[in-house]
Amino acid sequence: MGALDAVLERKLSGLRLPLAVLLPGGQRLGPEPAAVTLRLKDYAALAPLVAGQVGAIGAAYVEGRVDIEGAPRDIAAVAAALIGDDPTRPPGAMSAWWRMLWRPVRSRRRHEPAADARQVQQHYDVSDDFYALWLDPRRVYSCAYFRERGMALAQAQEAKLEHICRKLLLREGERFLDIGAGWGALLLWAAEHHGVRAHGITLSRNQHAHVNRLIEERGLRGRVTMVLCDYRDLPEDEPWDKIASVGMFEHVGLARLPEYFAKIRRLLKPGGLLLNHGITAGGTRNHQLGAGLGDFIERYIFPGGELLHVSKVLEVLGEQRLEPLDVESLRPHYARTLWAWSDALEANLDTARRLTRESVVRAYRLYLAGSAMSFEHGWISLFQMLAARPSGDLSAGALRGAQSPYPFNRGYMYRTGES
Repeated sequence: MGALDAVLERKLSGLRLPLAVLLPGGQRLGPEPAAVTLRLKDYAALAPLVAGQVGAIGAAYVEGRVDIEGAPRDIAAVAAALIGDDPTRPPGAMSAWWRMLWRPVRSRRRHEPAADARQVQQHYDVSDDFYALWLDPRRVYSCAYFRERGMALAQAQEAKLEHICRKLLLREGERFLDIGAGWGALLLWAAEHHGVRAHGITLSRNQHAHVNRLIEERGLRGRVTMVLCDYRDLPEDEPWDKIASVGMFEHVGLARLPEYFAKIRRLLKPGGLLLNHGITAGGTRNHQLGAGLGDFIERYIFPGGELLHVSKVLEVLGEQRLEPLDVESLRPHYARTLWAWSDALEANLDTARRLTRESVVRAYRLYLAGSAMSFEHGWISLFQMLAARPSGDLSAGALRGAQSPYPFNRGYMYRTGES
């Protein structure tokens, strides 16, 4: 037995994990039977396994150098135990100093319009049929809202769409903009249930084609539009009453966030409302998760994605003269959403492998379970931030000095009996 083998055996024994490791030569480490088994096809994965670098183990799995056997929840639990330390801890002093200087430069380069388009298409244009296997029928690819404990995923996604529309006080005839409209669920819901004139933008060709088919099928031409467009290129000649951005600002980048919120302010009518819904960092100073988790997501799932703590997002929001009105964490809702997606993908693995590459299936199996685990632990979070562009009119709104239609209480967001 080599030195690394011995260290790993001691680590497995000390952690008492339900994890077995089969080495290339056939030697078995760990308990038998075990809920999770790693089959190493070469020794390259041994060092990161000993170090708790689960992102590198995940990369080896995606690339076929390691096989992982076990249920996703068991795999996630083992990964959390292997990580041990808090992956939201900031890096060492020298590393933090260098990152503080380099990160804004790197962020700006990575989020030029052409780069954003490539990155979005790399993720969202994998295969519409692949996503349809594990998303709800409306293909809502963002955190659901389990308003009631027993809700199924499809019901919770509809509850989320309605929750957003209620927060925005959507009214019939208003002009509503959805930045990063995905497969169109919010656009169509807002038009069909609240009577708005809805316009969506995306950088995904697949999503653009899908939504325009739905617009025709549902007879919504003239009321709903969807175009391929970067948010920076949206015309500002006719401002919008209400704007939503759901699961999009994670792609904006630290360096571009002031530009993003400044653009939204110019797009909003005075007094108009913004609902910004997105994933945020769990730590205040880390730009991605440690233990290689962030590197895995960057490489295989969301190239160019950047997470900021909600406090930083609110700071930039305020600097761009948008007034935060309401902030709601849906972190546990996203954990449940991701487990629902994971369960659906696991139930359709054979079909998934026919629709796309084996490496993609492997990456998403780990991504969904690992993300669910990360939300459960609070390593990452999800916030809905409602904000207004103040109108300057002190007589506007339900209360004197409101400067927007927001009533400055949350009662209007909820039906009687909701909690």
